[in-house]
Amino acid sequence: MSSESDESRRGGSRKPIELKVEYKRLNAFFADYTRNISNGGTFIQTDKPLPIGTEFVFRLQVPKLEEPLSIEGQVRWINELGSQEEDGPGMGIRFIYKQDSQRRAIEDMVEGLMVDSLGRLLTTKLLAFSKEVWDEEEGAEPAAGGEKL
Repeated sequence: MSSESDESRRGGSRKPIELKVEYKRLNAFFADYTRNISNGGTFIQTDKPLPIGTEFVFRLQVPKLEEPLSIEGQVRWINELGSQEEDGPGMGIRFIYKQDSQRRAIEDMVEGLMVDSLGRLLTTKLLAFSKEVWDEEEGAEPAAGGEKL
């Protein structure tokens, strides 16, 4: 478990929301729930998180969409079962975008969820703050192994 703040660990402000998430681990399928979401990722509440660094595809059930979104993600951090973290046990996921159009579609979906829940003014402020955090992070020094966190 990292000692860095939630905002820097996550890469920006997240909107509290519970959405159903489905994914496959080895030969078993799992259905868990998100606790929050941002343009850059989500937290999946689960008692059996995947190992840090694992890349996988998950299906996110979003209100107002007929079909779930298939999103590729990478496990960036985990909260173990029994952890005293506010989010509870689970895994922090960073979205992996293959194309700019995919990034824009996910960002639009997240913004829509935020506007529906928080209103336009607060959403605009939160997204501006998130962009500042991401811009600062892009200038960060690479972590061990050469990858920027």
